[in-house]
Amino acid sequence: MTIGKRFFDVVLALLLGVVLLVPMLFIALLIMLRDGRPVLYLSERMKTPTEGFQLWKFRTMTVVETDTGVSGGNKAARVTPIGAKLRRYRLDELPQLWNILRGDISFVGPRPPLRRYVELRPDLYAQVLRSRPGVTGLATIVFHQTEERLLSPCQTAEDTEAVYLRRCVPVKGRLDLIYAANQSLCYDVALIAETLRRVFQR
Repeated sequence: MTIGKRFFDVVLALLLGVVLLVPMLFIALLIMLRDGRPVLYLSERMKTPTEGFQLWKFRTMTVVETDTGVSGGNKAARVTPIGAKLRRYRLDELPQLWNILRGDISFVGPRPPLRRYVELRPDLYAQVLRSRPGVTGLATIVFHQTEERLLSPCQTAEDTEAVYLRRCVPVKGRLDLIYAANQSLCYDVALIAETLRRVFQR
């Protein structure tokens, strides 16, 4: 990560943290009152092929003792009514401002993968994770809706994982490498703007 990209991340995260503090407190209170604790969902993700970190999100699903793999159709029944609205507008990801300030992720980059998928596809993620993971990115913008469509029919964790590994990981990886080859601060700003446009369009 360049000094300019890091400076941009920190300044923007601080500004958004101030502007969004009250809305974030309101969301946290709403989750606590309607769905109980925990308010936050912490999940281990990878920022390099060997280094993990705890990714912060607002909790959008009912709690189970064992929760592994990506979210597919098999987990649809666990999404809470509040969680569905938060996911629709990506408000569940607001706590990741803390991850940005810590330097775990950037605003723009490949979505940070679960350790399991990095271990299953070390060849791909050795290249993808040369870029700092991000909240949004080219793969997120281009492929997110397709990924949801592909995973939504999956009724078991095994089906979800098979489809994700076979049809999603390779495509997202190629898009992440296209981003890495064209990465610049201007490109990052353009991807952030496109992400916001799509969110507000919903």
